[in-house]
Amino acid sequence: MNGKQWAGTVILCALFLAGTVMEAEAFRCRNGGLVSEGDRKAKVLLECGEPMLKEKVAQVETGSTVEEQTKDRKKGTRKKVVRKKKQTVERWSYNCGENDFIYQLSFQGGVLKQVETAGRGKGPARCQ
Repeated sequence: MNGKQWAGTVILCALFLAGTVMEAEAFRCRNGGLVSEGDRKAKVLLECGEPMLKEKVAQVETGSTVEEQTKDRKKGTRKKVVRKKKQTVERWSYNCGENDFIYQLSFQGGVLKQVETAGRGKGPARCQ
């Protein structure tokens, strides 16, 4: 293999790997519906139906810093304020049967954050 072929092969492999790394995790429901990270719980329920199991696994505190005007407007001073809110982390499990996997979908604040497999499914498929 000459230098140009070698370089072309390396570039092709790099592009392939970059594409697989950037791809968002998704879950294809039995009925063909597709949900992915960033979707809301309502969409997941519409596309995939009720999960086999719903668990509340954590409370996460998130915050953001904003600048606000102080009461003394004559001085024109501003202060930084941290606004915090708690979000529930839920994990939904879908058992897709013997020939498939158990899929665990993690939500934070009602938004799908992660799709994982948790071993092989058992029995009849219980995901739409």
